[in-house]
Amino acid sequence: MIDKLTAIVGEKHVLTGSDCARWGNDWMGLYTSEPIAVVRPASTEEVAAIVKLGNETKTAIVPVSGNTGLAGGASGKGHIMVSMERMNTIHEVRKDSRIAIVDAGVVLADIHAAADAEGLVFPLTFGARGTAMIGGNLSTNAGGSNVVRYGNTRDLVLGVEVVLPTGEVADLMSELRKDNSGYNLKHLVIGAEGTLGFITKAVLKLAPKPLAYATAMVAAPSIADSLELLNKLQDATGGAVEAYEFMPRAYVERHLEINDAAREPFDEPYDVNIMVEIGTTIASKATPDETGKLPIVEEFEEILAGFFESGAVLDARVAQNEAQRTAMWERREAAAEVVLTHKPLINHDIAVPLEKVATFIEAIAARLQTIDPGAKEMIVSHLGDGNVHYSVWGKSQDPEVHDAITEAVEDETLKLGGSFSAEHGIGVSKLRSMQRRKDPVSIAAMKAIKKALDPNNIMNPGKVLPD
Repeated sequence: MIDKLTAIVGEKHVLTGSDCARWGNDWMGLYTSEPIAVVRPASTEEVAAIVKLGNETKTAIVPVSGNTGLAGGASGKGHIMVSMERMNTIHEVRKDSRIAIVDAGVVLADIHAAADAEGLVFPLTFGARGTAMIGGNLSTNAGGSNVVRYGNTRDLVLGVEVVLPTGEVADLMSELRKDNSGYNLKHLVIGAEGTLGFITKAVLKLAPKPLAYATAMVAAPSIADSLELLNKLQDATGGAVEAYEFMPRAYVERHLEINDAAREPFDEPYDVNIMVEIGTTIASKATPDETGKLPIVEEFEEILAGFFESGAVLDARVAQNEAQRTAMWERREAAAEVVLTHKPLINHDIAVPLEKVATFIEAIAARLQTIDPGAKEMIVSHLGDGNVHYSVWGKSQDPEVHDAITEAVEDETLKLGGSFSAEHGIGVSKLRSMQRRKDPVSIAAMKAIKKALDPNNIMNPGKVLPD
């Protein structure tokens, strides 16, 4: 096997033994990998040859990008791990058609930089953008902080190139905004976590880069009130809200404890703290006045002042410069760092309808203390799209108690018409949730698709679909 892989990619790009160490653990430190080898192809043709070899020998193929996943999607044993790090070319950024054509191994931050150079933006963003690669983002249908305005990853992709489990290459590299020619295979492989094929290239949709931003920390009377505030802000700004991120008091306090440079968002503590950002592409709103102030910031301050008078806002602090804006974003994007400071950690990534976020948080808080007295919630939320990262710092060390907490989270989520997986994927961490909660008919249909495309079950086996 090693000789055959070496013949495909060259000796220095087939790593074995201790050379595989940096791929041996996931970012969360919960899942391990023991591959036969880590192989680093440089082209779609090499990926296809590797997958074909895996299919012929019935050897599992596990794609890995930046290894920043949170659900164990790149873990395993006795497989060929295929790293995309050498396939990192941004082939084109077309300003007029607002697209970028990129390899799957391009780091997300590099796509941001390439788009920015053309006055455009690729709006998918989250804390791991400096190491996460676009192939992994597509494979998990990542969300991030700008979903409220631009949508999930599926909404940002026009086409993909994918190596199927047989080693054949499907050219789905459409640049079309409309294409009704049969099944949408692109949407099938996006979010499949590498179980149906190996994404090697993509056509991404870019958007006009906002000429200026107005960013603020806002304290609301309650989570329910904050939803009304979001709707009012959308109405007042013409739908220009780019991020709407909820951080409760416990999260803010922990961030202050672990970060010496951090500062309180307000002069006094509040339970409901929200980071709001709006962006404008209108030149008149982005041109400083004679005092040096941006009209969009002044307009935002006036809107918030009106909400303060009505009681919809308890306090607000609008960033007056880029340093203050950066500090607000740093507070939110430190979520993984904050959450991982305690063990045991029972991590959940759920979504409910927007108007039911408060209901979920209230209901699960009451149940948590009956299951694990003394356990502590650590919540952060993309409130604008109903995604709640509900983490629990367990008091008990008993795995059965941890599983009971997860079942309670699932109960309350599904009662509200929600999903137990919002943006992190299923991987292996949510297989039991899939078994317990996913519609059996839907699982059967997914298994039929998997069997049809991957009869030898070589593509990232043991992920997404429960046995």
